[in-house]
Amino acid sequence: MRKTSFVLAAVAAASFALVGCDVQKTQEGNVTTPKFDVSKTQEGNVTLPKYDVDAPKVDVTTEKKEVDVPKVGVYVEKETIAIPKVDVTPAKDRDDAAKK
Repeated sequence: MRKTSFVLAAVAAASFALVGCDVQKTQEGNVTTPKFDVSKTQEGNVTLPKYDVDAPKVDVTTEKKEVDVPKVGVYVEKETIAIPKVDVTPAKDRDDAAKK
């Protein structure tokens, strides 16, 4: 339980950190895709098979039956644990942003 809470907090912190990024394009991109030439060599003909299906008759009913069901008690107790605290300052608001 503690590890799960810590992992979730870390993922949330990383998400918030990415939102505060200041992104600037430094280079244009270029993609050249290959060209293909496809030609038909014969005409196609599709005939799907036909089936006659006799489906079974299905009746769904319920009946009452007595079974043993285990009962479990749940309790809560207070406990102090360390939870990560994350402060995010967007890149444009940082004091050291101009020092790059």
